[in-house]
Amino acid sequence: MPSGLIQPNTLDRPRLEALSGLGEALPRTATHRGVQIWAAALVVLPVFLQAPWVRLHPFSSCLFTAVLLALAIPLGWQQQPTVRSSGSLLLGFSGSWLAGSLFWGWLRAHPSWHLPVEAIALPLALAGLGSRWRLGCSFYLASLLGTAITDLAMALTGVMRFWPDVVQAPLAEAGFLLNAAATSLRHPLPLLVMLGLAGVILTIANNMQGRSQRASIHSDCWAVAASVLVTTVMVDGLFLLMALIHPTLSGLI
Repeated sequence: MPSGLIQPNTLDRPRLEALSGLGEALPRTATHRGVQIWAAALVVLPVFLQAPWVRLHPFSSCLFTAVLLALAIPLGWQQQPTVRSSGSLLLGFSGSWLAGSLFWGWLRAHPSWHLPVEAIALPLALAGLGSRWRLGCSFYLASLLGTAITDLAMALTGVMRFWPDVVQAPLAEAGFLLNAAATSLRHPLPLLVMLGLAGVILTIANNMQGRSQRASIHSDCWAVAASVLVTTVMVDGLFLLMALIHPTLSGLI
């Protein structure tokens, strides 16, 4: 009608597709906090559960990956967004769990193998970014990035040289060696390196958090990745603090 109060009810295809994408993205934006909490919990969990388990029985720790997959895959095919997201996150976590079990179970005295083993599921994670499992793939890739920067910090500060001795020493001596490694960081240059790399991680995480605020079907992936990186910095800081105060509680020995 000429008044303009009634318009033809027609929309072109690109606009329909855009609106459809927004409709799928907006509910996810409301659940970002939930998936970020779960992602952070999955970063912390290996410190308290996997670390002691893999020292006692690495083979059963590896087998537990099958249990994680058996839970993750059915959950990932559910219709409820929250359940589906939990399954996807658990799938990504299973990749990190398997890599951690393999390295800390049999290769822990060889730090140069740490990152290659942690990257065992990298091809699958990259391929899965465009699938229904993209949330878990984002978790795994962000965890791998955090691991790479942590290892870089250890190499640049000279702490890496303590690694083989600490993990192979008897328990009575390991605490002393780990404390000595942490104490060696209490100098200007190592502190600057650690603070600089922590700043890099937090800057990347902040950028990812900003992307998660945009209406997109990938916004929850950015939110998860940001949470993983921030939690990695917190866990590394806690590890360093415990190595200085009470090394046996650090999770490494």
